[in-house]
Amino acid sequence: MNFDSTATTNKILLILVIPVVFYSLQLLSFIFIPLMFAIFIALLFTPLMRWMKKRRVPQVLALSSVLLILVVVGFAAVKLVQVSGKQIEEGKAELYLKLDDKVERVISPLADVLDFEKTDEENGTIKTLLKSNKLEEFIFSNFSITFTFFKSTLVNILMTLFFLVLLLAGSLNFKEILQSTLFGGSTKSVKTFMKVEKSISKFLKVKFIVSALTGIAFGIIAWSLGISFPLFWGIMAFVINFIQMIGSVIATVLVMIFAFIELDNSGTLFLAAILFTGAQVVFGAVMEPILMGKSFSINIIVVLVMLMFWGFLWGVPGLILAIPITVLFKTILQEFPSGQKFARLMS
Repeated sequence: MNFDSTATTNKILLILVIPVVFYSLQLLSFIFIPLMFAIFIALLFTPLMRWMKKRRVPQVLALSSVLLILVVVGFAAVKLVQVSGKQIEEGKAELYLKLDDKVERVISPLADVLDFEKTDEENGTIKTLLKSNKLEEFIFSNFSITFTFFKSTLVNILMTLFFLVLLLAGSLNFKEILQSTLFGGSTKSVKTFMKVEKSISKFLKVKFIVSALTGIAFGIIAWSLGISFPLFWGIMAFVINFIQMIGSVIATVLVMIFAFIELDNSGTLFLAAILFTGAQVVFGAVMEPILMGKSFSINIIVVLVMLMFWGFLWGVPGLILAIPITVLFKTILQEFPSGQKFARLMS
């Protein structure tokens, strides 16, 4: 083997650099996670910014319009969560009774381990469990973890908005980054940027629509079958559905566990399983591939590998970003003759 050849040297350097890149992505996740979210959101709003620029709308006003849209969407999401939380709070007493009927036979044998007293007429099994000393100690011992989670979430949101403003204002130019790193000619970089913008925008829009329809379907099914908190189940299905494949399974399993606890009729329970699973199949397995088209088809093995990889690196945000990042990579690989074969393998 000729170690002096440029090709061999480049391959060796690539092998050495890859672990360093992965380590850097994990070490600097507090920067890369909000940056990736900002890039994808910016790609969604880039056509709107371009449209306003053609009509000579001042850049400050254009940026303010985009931020206003995001604030309105965020405010609406918070209000939905508040309404859902109010529903849960109002139905808490009835929920305790329904849970008691289903789980007392499971919880009672564990009374000694969980350190709570046997139920009485005033307090049911669930209330007694919630008042147990060991559960209280567990909650307080993990309070710091919960606080850290909310703190990191708030920091990520603020940093995402910061990067988003920079991207939309042109301070961080994704097109110029492509030109300076991957493509030599400006024409090639512009062409690739337009393909990336179109691909990511279409993917995110379709994913949003499919997730919204799935959430609406979950809410309607829960309401029609008399399952409590239909708004909560709709919001949960909408949010979790952004995690490709795994999200739909988690949403269906969680709502079916609750349905098993709440529904007494086995026929209704079976109907719920069919309807919730059917909604995921219709929207996720049928409608989404049709709307996405063949260019967005990604091999199921690649999806699972990417979910595990980005989930390992960045946790839950990595699971959400895994498929958009894969679509981004696939779109860029298709622009290189040597990368087209890898893009075909991903399909």
